[in-house]
Amino acid sequence: MLSTPVAVTSGEVSLAGDLTVPDDATGVVLFAHGSGSSRHSPRNQAVAATLREAGLGTLLFDLLTPDEEAEDAITGVHRFDIALLGRRLTGAVDWLAARSSDLPLGLFGASTGAAAALVTAAERPEFVRAVVSRGGRPDLAGDQALQQVQAPVLLLVGGRDEVVLQLNREAQAKLRAPSRLQVIEGATHLFEEPGTLDQVAVAAADWFGAMGRPPEADPGHDGGRAQQ
Repeated sequence: MLSTPVAVTSGEVSLAGDLTVPDDATGVVLFAHGSGSSRHSPRNQAVAATLREAGLGTLLFDLLTPDEEAEDAITGVHRFDIALLGRRLTGAVDWLAARSSDLPLGLFGASTGAAAALVTAAERPEFVRAVVSRGGRPDLAGDQALQQVQAPVLLLVGGRDEVVLQLNREAQAKLRAPSRLQVIEGATHLFEEPGTLDQVAVAAADWFGAMGRPPEADPGHDGGRAQQ
């Protein structure tokens, strides 16, 4: 398994990242972390490890530069700037697609990173084959982006995260792509309860694992919206 520190070029900035690609990988998943977090997020790191065990490559990178992160830590000015985060993630998809053109790409977004993932999926349908949101705010992507997403979308929400669960239901109703809303019972927003993050990781691995299969085998490709 090859693990490499990388500098992801996105627009005019260079963003620090960690790219890990198992031998015979079936796809690569880019992680968009949530507000106030970074590529070192222990929750995203845990999910990424499960994806790699399932034969998927992972790219965890910082959506903000060090100066922007320092400013955001004080003011919170960037963490809800979905347009900025979306541009950075879209640039990262372009960067990775140029280097892994033979592998399908997926996006895993947490919190506000989920909105950025959906914006990017809408803008790069030729690259993005699947999207997973963990405790995300897909509503922040905006109606236009939600309606333009073509890749299958899995929305994972804690059963005790009631406000975010309702926001996910409303966002799912606006998606035209195949989607599934899966409730992780007993989980709160950060999935800190024992076993809940493991459920997220397994569900994500299953969803992204379908990227390399024929469309008829992909979960959710019947055009409907399933809920669990």
